[in-house]
Amino acid sequence: MSPSRRHEALAWVVPRLRRSRDLDTPEAERARIERWHATLGRRLPTRLAPRFAKRFSVVTEVLTGPSGEFASYVVTPRGTDPRRTVVYLHGGGYVAPIDPFHVRYLCRLATDLHARIVLPDYPLAPEHTWRDSHAPIADLTARWAGDSDQLVLAGDSAGGGYALAIAQTLRDRGGPQPSRLLLHSPWVDLTATTPETESFTVRDPWLFLGKLQAYAAWWAGSPPDLARPEVSPALADLDGLPPALMFCGTRDTLAPGCRLLARRADRSDWDLTYVEVHDLIHVYPLLPLIPEAREARRHTLEFLR
Repeated sequence: MSPSRRHEALAWVVPRLRRSRDLDTPEAERARIERWHATLGRRLPTRLAPRFAKRFSVVTEVLTGPSGEFASYVVTPRGTDPRRTVVYLHGGGYVAPIDPFHVRYLCRLATDLHARIVLPDYPLAPEHTWRDSHAPIADLTARWAGDSDQLVLAGDSAGGGYALAIAQTLRDRGGPQPSRLLLHSPWVDLTATTPETESFTVRDPWLFLGKLQAYAAWWAGSPPDLARPEVSPALADLDGLPPALMFCGTRDTLAPGCRLLARRADRSDWDLTYVEVHDLIHVYPLLPLIPEAREARRHTLEFLR
């Protein structure tokens, strides 16, 4: 089945709105991102969620990591007593902050599930590595899991890989665990050594391999151990993880990593449902107003309910 016209329109528009292109050099890209980060006001972006303040309350928690403090937002539908909690780790290649499209998607998810959303605003690369937020976010997730028997740990792209890495850490610690994992086009293999990666990136209008390689090295830290579980969770032990649902399209540079994860899950006791849709772009379930996202939403709600 071919992608919808709306999907194809967004597949053309979104990369252009985001000015997607490969890097010139890692050094120039690092300087560009650091200049951009210096201009950011780190707050929850709500401009794509109409009437947000009337419909949702926001409480800001402060988490402390090795490099200092960072925020975590608790978003709750007003007038509800949430039955579930979703800890959501946002995508953006580990270099971009929470996006209005994340907030729009999560507001709908919160409403559908009668859930509160916990959204850590973790420190970004290249100034920071996984070490600056991994333990505090694992602690945060364990605390919410201890308060609820219906905790969902979720994420998209880089955040999807981060969510899987946090789930592995919590499994290894023992104690409270998420009840479900939800992964949208997760970046789970930062080594980029899966053989199909170069052929997939040729058709991807959004992600570029040169940038991903630079971002992966920055996130891994120095010296960059890209294969360690906290960085590339697809390469780690998968036994004993909570049931998971993963989406990915085939016009996505990250699809080979998702396929690798699915193959390794088949050889473990992990209950992973992998939904791969031909010719769809990166994180398609988060895109607005396309039938493919509506179908992913239906599947997601069936899985989480």
